[in-house]
Amino acid sequence: MIVAGIDVGGKNVHIVIKKDDQVLGKVTGPSGIKKAEAVEQLYDEVLKKAGLTRKDVERVVATGSAAKRVAFANGAVPDAAADARGVIKLIPTARTIIDVGAEEGRAIKISPEGKVLDFAINEKCAAGTGTFIEAMSRALEVSVDEMSKITLQSTQTLSTNAQCAVFGESEVVSLIHQKTSKPDIARAVMNAIAGRIASVARIVGLEKDVVMVGGMAKNAGFVDSLKKTIEMDVKVPEDPDYMGALGAAEAALTGVTTEEVKARVLEKKTISEGKG
Repeated sequence: MIVAGIDVGGKNVHIVIKKDDQVLGKVTGPSGIKKAEAVEQLYDEVLKKAGLTRKDVERVVATGSAAKRVAFANGAVPDAAADARGVIKLIPTARTIIDVGAEEGRAIKISPEGKVLDFAINEKCAAGTGTFIEAMSRALEVSVDEMSKITLQSTQTLSTNAQCAVFGESEVVSLIHQKTSKPDIARAVMNAIAGRIASVARIVGLEKDVVMVGGMAKNAGFVDSLKKTIEMDVKVPEDPDYMGALGAAEAALTGVTTEEVKARVLEKKTISEGKG
């Protein structure tokens, strides 16, 4: 059975095509303003790479903040459920999932079967997300990749108190004017975000194994800060940013459960720290 999982976020689209346990193709690209058009284009692109047509795909399941933009989807699952399905498939020992993307950070507690037991979300402006890192990297005049690398070269522990991207940039610029080294500033930023995400994770309870997914899981500097903050090891699967799409594909293979459908309309448990 050939299926597709499509994760449509605020910044990027991830698509996975699977046949049973085999990944036939995957693709990612910016979601942009016209998300529906971006999905259509990327879907045709991955099908072409896999040597398939739309008729070959028996079921499509969407997830992500803009899942409803996938007009041709047969169903949808919430982000937390998609993460749980994808992670438990790759790391059966996972019990806590930390997902940090461009828009938000979330922590998910799952059962040995991969069911979502609890979850919490940080929705505080850009702080605690990949977007915040991008803003800080611009202030440091380095790329996000370079910022990740220099974080690991830090020799001094600093603290930042900014609670949104605008004030965060001002604080970084101030530290630069004080001749503070870029590695130390980068580490301070990573530690600040790690602290916010750790607070979210403690709401659901940190239980081994802790697995990190989402775009920020590819940032070695941030993962290192998170490990030190929660004082636990953090596992990062291959292609962590595809986890939502992979989980959606798993849902397409096995069917969307009644629990997952209900979860789509339940109020999320949210840590609200203001808006910026």
